[in-house]
Amino acid sequence: MSNEHDFSISRRAQLSSWIAGQMLRGAGWAALVVVGFGLVLTVIWFIGTLLPPESRETPDPRTWSSLVLPGVTDRA
Repeated sequence: MSNEHDFSISRRAQLSSWIAGQMLRGAGWAALVVVGFGLVLTVIWFIGTLLPPESRETPDPRTWSSLVLPGVTDRA
């Protein structure tokens, strides 16, 4: 009887298996980041729904969005 197992795989197959495992591990971390970001946004949205309606009627805090530009006339 030989000492080799029936389940032995080549070095190339081992490397391919390791690479696939690393890619799946990276995909898992990316999925964790995306889900975490979604959870943070959901918490912010939920806190926003708990605010009183008057808080949504306040003027825009960004001053650049409320600028009124003077009319431009053509002098050509």
